[in-house]
Amino acid sequence: MAQRISTVADADLIIVLDDCKISGIGSHKELAASNAVYQEILSSQIGQGGNE
Repeated sequence: MAQRISTVADADLIIVLDDCKISGIGSHKELAASNAVYQEILSSQIGQGGNE
């Protein structure tokens, strides 16, 4: 389990949770393109040294 995109960006499979429910499953590239929750987290971390 991780809260930083940079920690999971290279994983084969990422599961995104929102309010303890699965919001999305996929690779970093897939989720960045299609999952609003993942996109929001990614956007908030880009300026903080996160891995886009």
